Amino acid sequence: MFREKNVIVKNPLKADIRFGLVYPNVYKTAMSSLGYQILYNYVNEREDSYCERIIYPSVRSLETNSPLADFDIISFSLQYEQDYFNVLEILRNADIPLRREDRTSEDPLIIAGGPCASSNPLPLSDFIDIFVIGEAEAVLYDFLDLYLESDVRNKRDFSPFLNMQGLYVSEFNNNTKIILLDDMKDAYHLTYPIVTETDDNDFIPAFSNTILLNVSRACSRGCRFCMSSYMYRPLRETDLENLLSIAEDARSNTGLNKISLIGAAVSDYSKINELTDALREKGFQVSTPSMRIESITKETLLALKSSGLKTLTIAPESIYSLRRRINKDISDEDVFRVINDAIELGFNIKLYFLIGLPYETQEDIEELASLMKQIDSMKHNIDSNSKSSIKLNDISSKSMSNSSSKNGDGLSRKKSKSFKKKSKVSISFSVNPVIPKPHTPLQWGSYDLKEIKSKIRYLKKNLKGLDIKFDSAKLGLIQYVLSCGDKEIGNLIERSLNEKISIKEWAQNAPDYKFGDDLPWDSIDVSVSKDFLISEYEKIRTSEQTPWCEDGPCYNCGACD
Repeated sequence: MFREKNVIVKNPLKADIRFGLVYPNVYKTAMSSLGYQILYNYVNEREDSYCERIIYPSVRSLETNSPLADFDIISFSLQYEQDYFNVLEILRNADIPLRREDRTSEDPLIIAGGPCASSNPLPLSDFIDIFVIGEAEAVLYDFLDLYLESDVRNKRDFSPFLNMQGLYVSEFNNNTKIILLDDMKDAYHLTYPIVTETDDNDFIPAFSNTILLNVSRACSRGCRFCMSSYMYRPLRETDLENLLSIAEDARSNTGLNKISLIGAAVSDYSKINELTDALREKGFQVSTPSMRIESITKETLLALKSSGLKTLTIAPESIYSLRRRINKDISDEDVFRVINDAIELGFNIKLYFLIGLPYETQEDIEELASLMKQIDSMKHNIDSNSKSSIKLNDISSKSMSNSSSKNGDGLSRKKSKSFKKKSKVSISFSVNPVIPKPHTPLQWGSYDLKEIKSKIRYLKKNLKGLDIKFDSAKLGLIQYVLSCGDKEIGNLIERSLNEKISIKEWAQNAPDYKFGDDLPWDSIDVSVSKDFLISEYEKIRTSEQTPWCEDGPCYNCGACD
């Protein structure tokens, strides 16, 4: 069984622009993407355009079963570097020439957007005609207007797009500046999300039957490994009352009662407790993909638990000394405090850690193993009759009583009783190699495959019995090459369609940039200056902290100029 609600139906023959929105990964991943759903609705609000979804591995649209080649514009959403291989596979299977130089006026215009496209378009620049650098709402309508006004379709002349901020035209390798919305009042908020109904696990989105609420964009914490900490600055928040209105509208249009708060740093939202309290009072269940440890309070956890959140996801990243090197000055005491509070409230906990950080030693890995063992042992040390559980029951009963007109008194009593008996909690770990990314201080870093493999072997041997998953060291190397490589990496991607590229060859193509080197993405101005990134790289060595600019002074990174 497979059904979708809120699918937009138009007559494609009456559309001036047929827009194929392609997600180069499987359905459950595509439909968990807020950005993908925003674009679908945003383009379809234009009367002259019909946006349809094409999701890997299909090369036909979900809405009308049209082949990909029938569309005027094909837009790829690039969220993960590993999807680059699927981009070329989709084009090949759709009988569209892979290389832009081989296409004619009979072929669609191929564009791409998303964080990977914005950070470094070079690896795919032989295959994509135009990249959107930044947030689509800030430029896409102007782009479509110019497409209709110009002679792009007949002559494949893309030069008119050179005058638009936020567009990188591969043919010209032009300098461009990222384009972002100044205010979240101008952002497109999703009130008609597509709802998937299926009994096939392969098609159930990660945020199944959930309203995705965009509370903020960007993060200015400045974690030195994280692209989101630099590329989309400054931090912009959606007004509290607007969020509540969006949630009500989305519930009215879908019948859904569960909300997931979406943002690069959800727990940094200035009114996070007011938001979760207000949503709970309106009868919503609230969840969030992850939260920053330093922003989590007992009050926040209580509100999320009584709203239905079952699993708390946090990212300590590493041991304390290495956290300081990456500008994440979170003490072990804070980590333990949050975990202890979460366990008392009955949360399952998922923790993310990194290996391969700059200046990381074998002794650090041994200390990391001890830290993870200590965290895992905490699930056995909680008194089931803690005062926190009682406090949670009081809040839950009150909130359920307030929403009984929507949910029924019987449901309210059932919810309240379920909190009185503490359930057994689980603690799981995910360990991932750190991948240097463009427009971060670590863009001058490197990836040592042999060392990463050795550290993973040590942790696997010494952490037996823990619920732990490790990302592949080899796939991490490939991701590094795709993320920080130049135009020549496109040849490897193309060859991979017909042959397996050895890890040795990927390693031979791994970059090792130094200060002063020309970088493939130098033509992309994300507003944060290279001098600022260099100063942050130097602070990795000294462990000097750059405090959160929302609380401290301006550091003249360039984003607010």
